[in-house]
Amino acid sequence: MSEARELAKAARLASRSLAAAGAATRTKAIELAAHAIDMAREEILAANVHDLERGQASGLSNALMDRLLLTDERIDGIVTGMRKVAAQEDPIGEVVGGHTLDSGIRLTRVRVPLGVVAIVYEARPNVTADAVALTLRSGNACVLRGGSAAHDSCVALVNACRKGIEEVGLPADCATLIQSTDRAETIELMHANGLVDVLIPRGGHSLIRTCVEQATVPVIETGEGNCHTYVHASADQDMALSIIENAKTSRPGVCNACESVLVDVECAESFLPRFLKACTVWGVLVHGDEATCKAAAAAGLTEEVDYVLAGEEDWGREYLALEISCKVVSGIDEAIAHINRYGTGHSECIVARDVQACERFLSDVDAAAVYTNASTRFTDGGMFGLGAEIGISTQRLHVRGPMGAAALTTTKCLLRGEGQVR
Repeated sequence: MSEARELAKAARLASRSLAAAGAATRTKAIELAAHAIDMAREEILAANVHDLERGQASGLSNALMDRLLLTDERIDGIVTGMRKVAAQEDPIGEVVGGHTLDSGIRLTRVRVPLGVVAIVYEARPNVTADAVALTLRSGNACVLRGGSAAHDSCVALVNACRKGIEEVGLPADCATLIQSTDRAETIELMHANGLVDVLIPRGGHSLIRTCVEQATVPVIETGEGNCHTYVHASADQDMALSIIENAKTSRPGVCNACESVLVDVECAESFLPRFLKACTVWGVLVHGDEATCKAAAAAGLTEEVDYVLAGEEDWGREYLALEISCKVVSGIDEAIAHINRYGTGHSECIVARDVQACERFLSDVDAAAVYTNASTRFTDGGMFGLGAEIGISTQRLHVRGPMGAAALTTTKCLLRGEGQVR
């Protein structure tokens, strides 16, 4: 039997103990797992150095190297995030609805764990800790499949978590990690029907497409982020520049970074020169439409250095780098139509003083998170008060947006009768 199936089988057995454990036990398990990571930070950072060295040698992009990097500060963030999850109200057993049937039977709908959650991810070692915390909180066992680039970091993190889980008396197999780097193991995990209840991929386009198209277990699709910022004619232009700078440059390699700016034609003459000059200061290459490139040339920018003419492929492109597309649009109708055509359903923003325009944008843009006058970088489990996230879903079923513990549950109906028959 493959390693993936062996671990999924072990996780299935462990999930029964975890589901039966009380909320206090699950809370303690998360706290002890977080403490174990805190205590093992030297080993974790040493393992991460090995991953970084291999990544550098293999030519990983700057965006992937940033995702791969662990520091003391990032480990502090991981531990803090886990402790926030531990402090959350346990979702298991929560009553989400109920009523008395015509027969007199009392129906109560309550949250229960999904069972075994598989998470496939790439150069993101922090996902290991987030996944363990959230699956423990929701009463699920997890089978993790980290990318080969983050192999040593993921092993060190999951080993620490397993130690904490065991200390509270739960099976260590509540959290398992496939350690083989053979890609066939990922396919085995995708086909582990009866052992895995849901699979969540976190990574680039290729990984997500592979999981969605090849998995026979249910998949929650998480998001590529071709996120837009639309500068409306009524926008406060200083605010718009501040929002775009944050959304593009704070961490350009993440899925909630801004990848495209749409500028209303009514403010293009005044805003474009400011935006384009700011991009040269930020070190951002602009892929512009003809109007944008004309404005760039008039502003004294250098073609092929500061800006290039955009092609059709740029409107749907997730750069994950210090690059951005820019297009002048005729108004809010074209902006919304453009976003709904080229966006990935992740996060979209309008900068505007006009309240009606803001409400129209909120209503008509099809995305998991839609903003007025705020950076798309807020689309994050921690920022949304979830403590951590298992991913950001860009699909509609069964959850959308940042996924916390409650998103990893389903419901069952409890029916209490007094001898009724049908």
